[in-house]
Amino acid sequence: MRKLGLIGGLSWTSTARYYQIINQAVARAKGGLHSAPILIESLDFADVARSASADDWDSASRELIGAAQRLETAGAQTLLICANSMHKVYDAVAASVGIPIIHIAEVVGDKMNADGIKSAALISTRNVMMEKFYRQRLVAHGVSLLPADMKLAERIDHIVYDELVLGKAMRDSERFMKSQLTDIAKQHVQAVILACTELEMIVDVKANVLPIYDCTTIHAMAGARFILSE
Repeated sequence: MRKLGLIGGLSWTSTARYYQIINQAVARAKGGLHSAPILIESLDFADVARSASADDWDSASRELIGAAQRLETAGAQTLLICANSMHKVYDAVAASVGIPIIHIAEVVGDKMNADGIKSAALISTRNVMMEKFYRQRLVAHGVSLLPADMKLAERIDHIVYDELVLGKAMRDSERFMKSQLTDIAKQHVQAVILACTELEMIVDVKANVLPIYDCTTIHAMAGARFILSE
């Protein structure tokens, strides 16, 4: 098996989910006592979040570049950035190392293409929903996206940064997301893209009117496939 590096701590709750998904996939594929060869560089999310909230993406980029380079030095053969929002600095981080970094929006777009999905709603925190760096990757895969909803993005920011990254899955937030997904299903789209690695904590991705593309699971499974592609 090949060795995968995770840039995590963005937040620790979603990084734990990546670790679980990848190891479960490897165990299913290999059987016995096998588990995944993974290196994890877990950053202090307070530092990265502070840079992002101040729109200081150069500082955030430096944090992730340092993590990527340390993982490469330690023997990782490819990397995952375990956060949708931090893919804003993907190009700078990818240019800083000599190993591939699997882009989360690329593997999500590939899966949607394979499933024949042409229209979707993108649900995430504000920078992912409102800015072009993520949306353009999906549009390039032929996926038409609903216009960004600033009010929804701001509520999701509150849910994620005040609750989920602290490990708190609140019932009110779960009900809110269920209501939003029901409303989105009325807007003539084929699917919902859950582009926040923590939202899976309060959204049942298998029990909704529309298919939900959970970016955490799709990205983690791409990492598992890399490990297994000997």
